[in-house]
Amino acid sequence: MSELESLITIIGLTVITVVTRCFFLIPERELRLPGWVQRGLRYAPLAALAAVVVPELLMSQGQLISTWQDARLYAVPAATAYFFWRRGILGTIVVGMAVLVPLKLLLGW
Repeated sequence: MSELESLITIIGLTVITVVTRCFFLIPERELRLPGWVQRGLRYAPLAALAAVVVPELLMSQGQLISTWQDARLYAVPAATAYFFWRRGILGTIVVGMAVLVPLKLLLGW
């Protein structure tokens, strides 16, 4: 890519970012979303989180995990059990890491 192409790309991406982020600020009156859209948007954060986390838990190098010797397979149930027991995010992270790190460092999983 030449310097001119890079500059045009950066300017274009900047314009697209500003326009999309300001889309709801431009109108003078509040935009009303239909009820079905508002209900659907309640699930968007959960869907996005699942789309990021689930492949990370079940795949390695773009392939499904094919062995039981993967530390994630043990850390996830431990962290999930803690979360349902105590409902604390920090404790969930600590428990998950307390299982994951020793398995990775000591057993090389």
